[in-house]
Amino acid sequence: MRILFDPEPRAAQDIFTEADAKKFFGTYDVVAWNGEDREAFYKKHLPDAEIVISQQPMEKAQLDQAPKLRAIVNVETNFLPNVDYETCFQRGIHVVAPSSVFAAPVAEIGLGMALSLARGIHTAHGDFVAGRELYGLEGNHEAELLAGADVGFVGFGDLGRAVHKLLAGFQPNIRAFDPWLPDGVLERLGVTPASLDEVLSKSRFVFVVATITTENAHLLNAEKLGLMQKGAKLLLLSRAAVADFAALKQAAGAGRILVATDVFPEEPVAADDPIRQVPNILFSAHRAGALTSALENIGKLVLEDLGQFARGLPPIACKRAERETVMRLRSKPIDKS
Repeated sequence: MRILFDPEPRAAQDIFTEADAKKFFGTYDVVAWNGEDREAFYKKHLPDAEIVISQQPMEKAQLDQAPKLRAIVNVETNFLPNVDYETCFQRGIHVVAPSSVFAAPVAEIGLGMALSLARGIHTAHGDFVAGRELYGLEGNHEAELLAGADVGFVGFGDLGRAVHKLLAGFQPNIRAFDPWLPDGVLERLGVTPASLDEVLSKSRFVFVVATITTENAHLLNAEKLGLMQKGAKLLLLSRAAVADFAALKQAAGAGRILVATDVFPEEPVAADDPIRQVPNILFSAHRAGALTSALENIGKLVLEDLGQFARGLPPIACKRAERETVMRLRSKPIDKS
């Protein structure tokens, strides 16, 4: 099976263990891009490619050069608007991404952030280092328990479900808003379907885990954030564009809510960006999913689905682009692992 391999911004050593790389390059007929003229490389190798592992544009012009193509695998892990998905659907070309690999590591850091916001772990540490620590009850007046709390989710895909799994031991009361899922699905997953307004107004902890789409940019604006209870905690774990950061900074700066965020509208964040001085925000530099183990799981899922393709079977490990939703996704492409 001929594979055109161009994983940039990933590298083979990012996504494959030594054993998996040996299996990948030893099992398949892999033609790897090595920095040469990319247009010429694709023109030369697309006609014989059965699988393309790349986040490069695959519009109709490129697809027309690839009569044998069976699948496009984006190991950058986002479905980008640079593929002619309709032509792929018509020709039976699978477009897949191993995006689920990041759910567990992001969920873990989300849980850690929630506990830190609830119990002031990060602020108490800073106070101790500065010699202004408060002992016992005096240092816990703003603290609250995650156990048994009202928890809300904005979105309930792979990441939301991973967070939900970690929360099980805390036995919270969970509401979820996800306009792409029917109520019955949410109920079978063990959460209460709710409107966005209900999630925001009735939750002490709100996990924002929705991907960015054409419909939800700046969904969490000043009006929506104003529905949150005083002192409630907002955890932004998925895509920065879901929130209006100006409104987010205002709400946190005024002390109305506490915020934790792993994502930002522009990254890296400028050294002089005023957000660095906003109180009541716990910052993480888009590192929640950036674990070696998570990246190596990309390669494992890719190998599983390559095995499926080799046997004439559909992909099962990676997430598949769906005709009804893929062109509504608006994630920014990454430029580094």
